[in-house]
Amino acid sequence: MERADSVEAAVDKLIALYSASCEKAREVLQSGAFEDYEQVRYPKISVTVKQWHPIDRAEPFGYVDEAGVYSAELSRPDLMQSYLRKQLECLTNNYDCEIEVGYSDTRIPPEYIDGVEGLSEVRRSVSSAASIPRPTLDEVHDAIVDGDWDVFHAAEKPLFHFGPQRFDIACARIQHYTGITVDTVQKFILFTNYDMHVREFVAFGIEQLLNDDSRYTALQLPNAQKITARDLQGVDAQQLKDVGIASKYQMPRIDLVTPNGDGVTMINIGVGPSNAKTITDCLAVLRPEAWIMIGHCAGLDARMRIGDLILGNAYQRHDHVLDSHLPVDLPIPAVPEIQRTLEKSVKKIYGDEEESLMRTGTVLSTGDRNWEWNSPKELWEWLRGSTAAAVDMESCTIAANGYRYRVPYGTLLAVSDLPLHAVPKLPAAAQAFYSNSKQAHVICAVRAMERLAKHPERLRTRKLRRAIGELPFR
Repeated sequence: MERADSVEAAVDKLIALYSASCEKAREVLQSGAFEDYEQVRYPKISVTVKQWHPIDRAEPFGYVDEAGVYSAELSRPDLMQSYLRKQLECLTNNYDCEIEVGYSDTRIPPEYIDGVEGLSEVRRSVSSAASIPRPTLDEVHDAIVDGDWDVFHAAEKPLFHFGPQRFDIACARIQHYTGITVDTVQKFILFTNYDMHVREFVAFGIEQLLNDDSRYTALQLPNAQKITARDLQGVDAQQLKDVGIASKYQMPRIDLVTPNGDGVTMINIGVGPSNAKTITDCLAVLRPEAWIMIGHCAGLDARMRIGDLILGNAYQRHDHVLDSHLPVDLPIPAVPEIQRTLEKSVKKIYGDEEESLMRTGTVLSTGDRNWEWNSPKELWEWLRGSTAAAVDMESCTIAANGYRYRVPYGTLLAVSDLPLHAVPKLPAAAQAFYSNSKQAHVICAVRAMERLAKHPERLRTRKLRRAIGELPFR
C-alpha cells in the first residue's frame, strides 16, 4: 500500500491499478502463463482517521463514530469515480486522514473482466485450475449493509457498502436482466410494470433530444441502440418508440442520459416483490440518488375513483421477500424530500384537479396477486385495523430495500380497480384507464426526478442512516 497525497490522486491510482489488473488478465489468458494471474487483483483503499471529534450535526455522511482504519476493496473504480471523489472529500474535510492505495489480496475472476475471450477453454485446462480464480458466491453477501457484528468489529472497518465480487455480480445481473451494460445507468431511477409507461418515457426522451435547450444528450434503448439528437433527423418517431421498447430481456431498461449521469433511468421490472428485490439488490451497488415506483394499485376506499393517485407515505409489508433482512416490525418511513417533490410535480401536471385526485396513504404490498379472491370474512380479518389506502405487489419491497441500502425511495401509484367495492380489474375498463392515465403518470414522476436532480444535496438525508453499523460513505 502506498500513501496518496490527495483524494484525486487516490482515485486515479485506484483506476490505474484496476486497469492494470484487467490488462494483465487479458495478457495472461492469451499467453497461457497462468501462474502470472496471481498479479490480477482488486485495488484496495484504506483511510486512517487519526483522531475523532464532533462535526457539524447536519452532515449526512462523511463521518465516523471513532478513529481507526476504514477500508474497501473495489471493483470498477472508473465507473464510480465521481462518487468516490465526493465521499473521500467529505471524509477528509471532516477529519485528519491518511489515505493509502494498493492491491488487495483478492484476485479478480476473469468472468468479471471485459474483453476476456476463450475462457471456457482455459477453464478446461488442468494447468490453470489453481491459478485462475472462479467467481465465488462465498464473497457475495450483504454483511456490510446489514450491519454484521464481525464486519464492524474487525481491525479495519468498512468504508464502502459492498465487496468487489458483490459489486461485480450485481453489474453482471443488471446487464443480464436489462440487456444493457451498467455504464449508462442514471442516478435517478423509475420502476414500472408496464410497456406503456416505457413507451411514454421513450416519447418523452425523443421530445427532449429534439429540444435544443434540453439537458439530455442521449437515449439508451433496451435493444442496446443509443440515440442522439442527430440520429433523430428524418426518423419516424412513432416507429422509434415501437422499436425502442422491443427487448428480449426480462426487465427492459431505458436510460435518458446526461453528461454527468444525473439523468433518469426507467426499468420495467415486471410483476411481484421478488423481481423488485432482484433489481434493487443489484442497482444499489451503483449508489443511485433515488428510486421511485410508478405502478397501479387496488384502491381500498369506496370514495376513490379509477385513475386516482396514491402517494405512499407508509408501507405495510406482506411481501415477505425481505423479512430475513429487515424485521417486519421495523418501520419503513417515507422520505419527506421525495414526498414533497412528487406532490409538487402532481400539482404542476394536474393543476387544481390534484386536490381531489391525489391522496397520501399507506401502501400494502402482498406477494399474492389474487389476494382479493379470499372470502369477505378473510379479507375483513386481513385488513382489520389497517389504514392501507392501496394494495400492490412491489412498492413495499422497493421502499424496504431503499431503506436497507440507504437509497431514498418513493411510490406514486394510480388506482386501477376497487375490488372491495365491486369494481374488479377487467380487460375493457383496464384498457380505457391505461389509455387515459399513462402519460400524465409518467410525466409526474419524470418531472419529480428532474426537480430532485437540480438539488441532489437535499436528498442526502440523515434519515436513512443507522444508529449502529453505519458507514462513512453515502
